[in-house]
Amino acid sequence: MTFAYENIRLNELAAIAELNKVVYEDFETFLQEQGFQNIYAFIMSENDEKTESTILIYLERPLPEGVALFDGIARPYVQDKAKWLFLGWLLRDAPEQRLKPMVSSLEGANPRQKRSKLLNIVRKGLASSFSEPEHWTWYTTREVIIDRLEGSRRAIKGTLFEAIVRRLLAESFERHKLSIEISKAEIRLGGETYDVSVKGSAGTVLMPVKTRETMGGGHALLFTRDIHKSISVAHGAGYECIPIVIAESWAGDLDALEAQKSILIGKNPNQIKEVEPLLAKSIEDLMPFLAEHCL
Repeated sequence: MTFAYENIRLNELAAIAELNKVVYEDFETFLQEQGFQNIYAFIMSENDEKTESTILIYLERPLPEGVALFDGIARPYVQDKAKWLFLGWLLRDAPEQRLKPMVSSLEGANPRQKRSKLLNIVRKGLASSFSEPEHWTWYTTREVIIDRLEGSRRAIKGTLFEAIVRRLLAESFERHKLSIEISKAEIRLGGETYDVSVKGSAGTVLMPVKTRETMGGGHALLFTRDIHKSISVAHGAGYECIPIVIAESWAGDLDALEAQKSILIGKNPNQIKEVEPLLAKSIEDLMPFLAEHCL
């Protein structure tokens, strides 16, 4: 097996984080226009009314031309979400996962007012723990943004491979003239999620797509357990299941899986150009099995 020894993920995330520096710089310029010397002065301010109103003005203010916040695969967020995410990340928090559910509980005439109130509460709570100017420089903020982008990237990469699997299946079905329908979205069954499913006149086959960049640790055991559970739940409901595993080093045993067919691509999922042709061949090899169980 050929490993990707260089940290592809981290290099790409660092490059995207640098693209986002322009948002940091624009925010600092904006704060100076509002009377704050820099981001540190804004964080340490004891004038809660002014800091909350400043956050609201920023949320209502359009980003200047050429200023955009990019997600984990370098796609720009829409402006409202970009400003909300950036402020949440700057404040060392998870705006979508932790803060968003709290917004509706706060007073305010509209979502932006509620968000500004919440973000200001978070700001006040950080002042004593992050009280040094170096905590608020770009290079420190960059590390936080890289961490946040990693979660974004992980979710997007999973969706990316689901789309690739659907496309490759469609191409193979067309070549073989098989009247098998491909799901347009994931399905849920017994608490499990199946990213792709194919359905013909005689049956349905479920295809969970599992990707993993790293190799060791407790999460690796959960990854393996998740694969086994997906198969078990599918069989319990009367469906065939073909797990598709894309992982540079997976300690699991394909022969131990209770599935008649499975796909294992022993590559880092960041190596899309290397993974896709291997995946295409593996899916092509499944055509007789899918024809037998779907038609």
